[in-house]
Amino acid sequence: MKTGDAGILTTTMEKAMEWGRSNSIWPLTFGLACCAIEMMAVQASKADVSRFGSEVFRNSPRQSDLMIVSGTVTKKMAPRVRRLYDEMPYPKYVIAMGVCVIQGGPYNQGYSVVLGVDRVIPVDVYVPGCPPTPEALINGLITLQKKIRGETDR
Repeated sequence: MKTGDAGILTTTMEKAMEWGRSNSIWPLTFGLACCAIEMMAVQASKADVSRFGSEVFRNSPRQSDLMIVSGTVTKKMAPRVRRLYDEMPYPKYVIAMGVCVIQGGPYNQGYSVVLGVDRVIPVDVYVPGCPPTPEALINGLITLQKKIRGETDR
């Protein structure tokens, strides 16, 4: 910094709140099937999700603001997923991780499978794959951060 540079940053309170909210997302410890293993791999040193302020997965829905639904949602489990979502404080976000969560996957002909978790709770970001890689989940997290900050991809 040169002598004489003021180094002043001006912004609005809304932008500062959006920035803070997007860089301190606290996910819920919640996994339903095989995609949960890939969700756990995001916390490993190779993927290092702590770069995004999401290093600690919370054990209570009352302490988290992000639900990553990873795995097949059955009709028996759907009310429990909805209950966990309802217990989360506002603002709350949802990432649907895996093709089983998004549209039923290979089990879409089954009588007990919900054909998309968006029929149970609202979804903000979809991460496709069977199972999606940890890098894909990180990309979904970055997409969610941009959505929270009000940025759009062009």
